[in-house]
Amino acid sequence: MKLITFTHNGIRRIGAIEDFKVIDLHAAFKAKLESEGKLRASQIAEAYIPADDMNGFLQGGKESLDFAKQAIEFALNHESAVPLVFDKSEVKVGAPVPSPGKMICVGHNYREHILEMKREIPPYPVVFAKFANTVIGPEDDIPHFPISDQLDYEAEFAFVIGKRARNVSQSDALDYVAGYTIVNDVTYRDIQRRTLQWLQGKAVDGSAPMGPYLVTTDELTDPSGLEIVLTVNGKERQRSNTANLVFSVQYLVEFLSNLMTLEPGDVILTGTPGGVGVARDPQVFLKDGDVVRIEVDKIGALENRVRKVSNH
Repeated sequence: MKLITFTHNGIRRIGAIEDFKVIDLHAAFKAKLESEGKLRASQIAEAYIPADDMNGFLQGGKESLDFAKQAIEFALNHESAVPLVFDKSEVKVGAPVPSPGKMICVGHNYREHILEMKREIPPYPVVFAKFANTVIGPEDDIPHFPISDQLDYEAEFAFVIGKRARNVSQSDALDYVAGYTIVNDVTYRDIQRRTLQWLQGKAVDGSAPMGPYLVTTDELTDPSGLEIVLTVNGKERQRSNTANLVFSVQYLVEFLSNLMTLEPGDVILTGTPGGVGVARDPQVFLKDGDVVRIEVDKIGALENRVRKVSNH
């Protein structure tokens, strides 16, 4: 499945997308239950497929995902007084996980990026954080606030936790992943480098475009071997493959779950390839109107335009 959040007539819902059709998962599941004569259909639907809470939906695990598949099939094959299916053009698609409980980022995880930043391959993952205030969707502009002229891009393959994970082994790690998406770890470079801690330059509002979907693990079974490409205004800036990760998805689930409890809806960014603007000669940074596009095999494309903000 390709899971999304979307807004229609000002109301946010969680959904799935198939062939440019957007299915309202909660409404579809409720309609299916009602068609079967189930009592308390509204309450059952809200319990397993909440109307607008992606984290709550992921907490339902495999059971909720199975019900979502049934809801999709029902919606595509039945008419309803309540709209269950929309054309993609009728809705605004948001970030698939708009309010992650934790947003954990891994730095220096592609060999070529480590080399261009003149660092050594780390013995352990370099970990930092972004927060929910940074998340925007695939149809939103990246705000460029006047706090810095060094706005940079970072293409990132990301995974989303699907069930509570604590002390998980690498062999079991993928059982704890709900799916995969793309995130642009937009960074204000000079602010990032004010101190040894990077957080300042990573946590600015709107600095984590996410999408276009969350592709579930039944559809994307192997996170390795996926090509990742970033372009700015159509010109290639980054290209690599998830096979080049120093620390794999499985390793990161084990490593992070030994540090902290991971919860459904937590988003982990796996690092960026070489080619970031700050490491180029001459350096090149994003400016007003630039279009940044990230493509990852089997997930799709995340494209956002940079928009200068006159005041902060």
